[in-house]
Amino acid sequence: MSANLLLNQLNSPFFVGCNYWASHAGTAMWSDWRPDVVESDLNRLADEGIEVLRVFPLWPDFQPIEIHYREFGAPSSYRIGESHLSDDEAGQAGVSDLMMKRFEEFVQLSDKYGIKLIVGLITGWMSGKLFVPPALRGKSILTDADSILWQVRFVSYFVSRMKPAQAIIAWDLGNECNSMGEVANREQAWVWTSSLSNAIKRADASRPLISGMHCLFPRGSWTMQDQGELTDILTTHPYPYWTPHMDYEPMDTMRPALHATAESLFYSGIGGKPCFAEEIGTMGPMVCDDEVAAAFARTSMLNLWAHGLHGLQWWCANDQTKLTHAPYDEVACEGELGLLTEEGRVKPVLTEMAKLKRDIAEYPFALPPRRIEAVCILNSDQDHWATAFGSFALAKQAGFDLTCRFEDQTLPEAELYLLPSVTGVRGMPKRRWEQLLQRVSEGATLYISVDDGYLLHFSEVTGLTVLNRQRRAEAAQTKLGGSENTSITVPSSFRWTLRCDRAETLAAEADGNPVLTRASYGKGKVYFMSLPIELAMTLGKQTCSEPEANRYWKIYRAISEESTRGRILRKEDPLVGITEHPAGEGKLVAVLVNHSPQAKTIHVHAAEGWHLAQCWRGNAETDGANGVLVSLAANDGAVLTLEAGFDR
Repeated sequence: MSANLLLNQLNSPFFVGCNYWASHAGTAMWSDWRPDVVESDLNRLADEGIEVLRVFPLWPDFQPIEIHYREFGAPSSYRIGESHLSDDEAGQAGVSDLMMKRFEEFVQLSDKYGIKLIVGLITGWMSGKLFVPPALRGKSILTDADSILWQVRFVSYFVSRMKPAQAIIAWDLGNECNSMGEVANREQAWVWTSSLSNAIKRADASRPLISGMHCLFPRGSWTMQDQGELTDILTTHPYPYWTPHMDYEPMDTMRPALHATAESLFYSGIGGKPCFAEEIGTMGPMVCDDEVAAAFARTSMLNLWAHGLHGLQWWCANDQTKLTHAPYDEVACEGELGLLTEEGRVKPVLTEMAKLKRDIAEYPFALPPRRIEAVCILNSDQDHWATAFGSFALAKQAGFDLTCRFEDQTLPEAELYLLPSVTGVRGMPKRRWEQLLQRVSEGATLYISVDDGYLLHFSEVTGLTVLNRQRRAEAAQTKLGGSENTSITVPSSFRWTLRCDRAETLAAEADGNPVLTRASYGKGKVYFMSLPIELAMTLGKQTCSEPEANRYWKIYRAISEESTRGRILRKEDPLVGITEHPAGEGKLVAVLVNHSPQAKTIHVHAAEGWHLAQCWRGNAETDGANGVLVSLAANDGAVLTLEAGFDR
């Protein structure tokens, strides 16, 4: 099961959708069921280009079980209201037949308007409120055996009953279920996920199962590795407003534009399963206006498509400013997040999403996988997300692409391995460290940067000797030599005083102390950077949108020169990203994205013998013997096809 199954059912190279609650009721849509309003919503959304909805059978509405008690608080029986649970399958699962009939009607209406559905099964956490059946209130929702029992019964019955519905294309564990309560350890999170996953797949093995979680990490209770093991598709909910470090720059600049793509690749690389942006948004008019929101959506969507991340769902369908029940009367930011206002006005972001989706569908090619030169390896004790995002953004500015792995995972073959901002005394597990060094000795390139990290066989690997180490009083000032010849200021906690034994100095502090070095290791090379530029990139303000003031990316360009020789296109502007998609011998598709709110015209150098064949988005023309002049609108992109060895 994979994202390709979703795309095949949708007949689409990239799907756009949103998360749906009825316009008149929000989370109360099932208890206040108005099919005429719902049908009007669906009709309008379909007309405006929405093709997939993520929908939510609110848990206490659909499984309204209560416990009745006798003397001394001893439990007596499970009931729905005063009625005993019936003997049929719905009754034994504690499920309301009325609610199921309403959901079946909803599915029929969706099918009428050609809308496909992803169903979030355990909807207990939603928009700032916990929704739990009366019988389970006060229990540990994720670890209590009674709670898990009733959740398994619910999903088993719901999926079995709704399995024939053609409009449903995927099951989702539920909305951010890891927010429904505390778990003490990773094992408890695994048991909950496994219990629900097994029940869903036993009831319906024909559809993919989506994780529906947010805030996953390589270590901790909720990991992308475990979710990847137990589900078919991973998801991110990449709101710059909520995600650490992502709201440090305006919404129409590079950091927010790369956020959804970087986080989804982070999850997919380590989790080992396809991933898509299941919820995304700007969090309303207190963050940016409608035009900026549209620009944010356009650049985010272009990046997701270019990196093989096949869908995007906005949060949410409708504004909800007039509702008087929780969470809407308690959480102000939940009111104005819709694609449609309560008066029916279509916001520019919806128009933009639908237009770009149509454009992508009209290209006369399926976008092949992107070229990937590097593997970014994350280690135990660091801020994984800050490090991963910093590496991804720097690679994008420098002009190459990477995938992520965690330190204990098997390493794919690559030309370049990045071990960025190593933190703590654990270093990298010895077995993987030796595997990595074997790859380097056979000809790969390894780049290492350190925060306060420790590595085995440091001198042997880097060709350096550490003479001394101390905490810094201020940011490091260094100068990168060679063709770059540029000064770079890097916030850093530590200074390593280094002696070059067999390493070449590429960048140094004012007193000559090496900062960036290169040494041979077998047939390969090892670059060592004593400053954590990836953390500096992510933790700094304005670092992505002002690359000439924060030139960390020039380090990445220097260390990737040999590994990127297979690239067909090379660019100078760090605010323009390029993905290359080999499309058979002598053919290439390239996607360029302008991560800036200003229009740009840039020169892109093409490899010898390669020429522009067609421009499908933006404007491009041949510029000299081996160049292409590309015009990019603000927060937009260009899609080019190139060919080798033909007569222009």
